[in-house]
Amino acid sequence: MNPLRPDHSRPRAAVVYNPVKVKLSELKAAINTAAENEGWARTLWYETSEADPGGGITRTALADGASLIFAAGGDGTVRAVADALRGAEVPLALIPSGTGNLLARNLSLPLSDLDTAAHIGFAGRSRPIDMGIMNVIDEQGRGSEHSFLVMAGIGLDATVMANTNPALKKAVGWLAYVDAGMRALPNAHPFRLRYQLAGRSEHSVSVSTILFGNCGSLPGGLELMPDAAIDDGQLDLAVLQPAGLFGWLKVWRKLRWENGSLRKSRIGQRIITVTRGRKGTKTISYLRTAEVNVRLDEPQSFEIDGDELGRIVSARVGTEPSTLLVRVPLVELTS
Repeated sequence: MNPLRPDHSRPRAAVVYNPVKVKLSELKAAINTAAENEGWARTLWYETSEADPGGGITRTALADGASLIFAAGGDGTVRAVADALRGAEVPLALIPSGTGNLLARNLSLPLSDLDTAAHIGFAGRSRPIDMGIMNVIDEQGRGSEHSFLVMAGIGLDATVMANTNPALKKAVGWLAYVDAGMRALPNAHPFRLRYQLAGRSEHSVSVSTILFGNCGSLPGGLELMPDAAIDDGQLDLAVLQPAGLFGWLKVWRKLRWENGSLRKSRIGQRIITVTRGRKGTKTISYLRTAEVNVRLDEPQSFEIDGDELGRIVSARVGTEPSTLLVRVPLVELTS
């Protein structure tokens, strides 16, 4: 076959990659080997840029005939590619290359095995998942829509994302968020908001942050929303209301211990049940809904999948069920 002539008899994949996040020679070797082994045509390659973090070139790849899109980069690259694939029949395959790799973690995909990730893309199955949709109004009254794959948030979490040191993030990975959190806590102040779940009355509450989850696992083994499912058509909310430093220590204990280790055994689940019955101020409240409207008394920062995007005065957040296809192993690994 002439290598310069298009091969329309075999499916063709495209790779949208962030040149800052990947080692291109290693990536090409893994992708090309997997494509050849599975009988796919020569892969198309598209490089992201500051002007186009992935959405535009993903649409170009679709127009060029790609029937599978690999996203190779950080969470921002994955989100940009996924947004361009919303509602399409073309699946997304993940090559985790960033610090958080949030979607890959929540789907239990390999984080550091390039060859396996490439193989799953070409030989795996397509799993439909939900995407979160956040419509916001900023301080100037301008509206905008943002999709997310894992979580969005308003308040302290957005401040932490904005103040994470890029050099430290590159050096120590997700631990850089811990550093940013410790620096942000002394200046953190609760703020008031009003929220209304679908079909319910409006409530007013003072919070440090409110999080909206499509799924709930974070780096470091933290289970922020342990009951969240990525394909249930529902939005999970975590409302954090810690009182001072001791309150934040209780939050950390809950995420690291109660939501993680304790939930894995029957005895642990009994302990959780007993603890929930005790009196005291709740540091985290969990809610579930199809959609929620949030109005802020004062403008606050918001973030989408770890990227701080500015200050807003209101938001409408929900899910778009089964709108994205993601490649996963033919046989799911079980723990």
